[in-house]
Amino acid sequence: MSVDHYENFPVASVLLPRRLRTPVANIYRFARTADDIADEGDHPAQERLRLLQEYEGRLQDIQHGLPIVLGSPHYEVFAPLAHVIQAHSLPLTPFHDLLSAFQQDVTVQRYADIGGLLNYCQRSANPVGRILLHLYEHYDDELLSMSDAVCTGLQLTNFWQDIAIDWQKHRVYIPQNLLHEHGLTEEYIANRCLLIRQPDADQEWSALMAKLVEDARQRLKSGLPLHQALPGRIGLELKLIVLGGLRILERLDQLSYDVFAQRPTLGKSDWLRLLWRSTRSTPSI
Repeated sequence: MSVDHYENFPVASVLLPRRLRTPVANIYRFARTADDIADEGDHPAQERLRLLQEYEGRLQDIQHGLPIVLGSPHYEVFAPLAHVIQAHSLPLTPFHDLLSAFQQDVTVQRYADIGGLLNYCQRSANPVGRILLHLYEHYDDELLSMSDAVCTGLQLTNFWQDIAIDWQKHRVYIPQNLLHEHGLTEEYIANRCLLIRQPDADQEWSALMAKLVEDARQRLKSGLPLHQALPGRIGLELKLIVLGGLRILERLDQLSYDVFAQRPTLGKSDWLRLLWRSTRSTPSI
């Protein structure tokens, strides 16, 4: 298992109540398709932005109760999405937030500081949890806050897990000011992707990554109690997802943050560990 943001959607999971599997899958397809427009294929940036703006136009049609205009394979997601939004009275703001983040993906590849990165997470990750809580009909300010902590924590976990992969996509999510505070530059990342070791800089890299990993860990832990407020199998689904994120962070610690030689993932033994932890009221993490 990797901790990829949209792969952590509980799509068609056997742990979800049957009545929610199709709605969740339709919401997932909306997010996944928009993400693919932003990231996949060979379209230039301006074309990607144009397609995302058209995509947002279809969302505005739903908002204003207008018929869905087809014509592009990308738009096939909107008729089932409109049904889910209307049937469950879902707010539209989180969907618009997601699209603003996808548009940002096209033009922004660096973040000056942690504030900028967290602002991105607020629009690219947190809306997913907020949409699902409304779908589950379990939401208030406290639950939404815990959901935001989980979603941001998972996305940060994904960033720190995928530093080498993102470098190949010309993206660096580590805030530039934190790199500089530790005497590091992007040249260090480039060299490490080529498996060129730099002993002195490696120590600073480990110190930086330890801070980033601990920050993500605390966010996930602070949001973990959310599972207790969600009914039955939905709560178990969330608990396993959060425990999976925490286990990835644990693996990062064990690898001394060398994400260049080995990308931390979860295997069968890890899942057995997670299932055991999920049975405990206070997992040891």
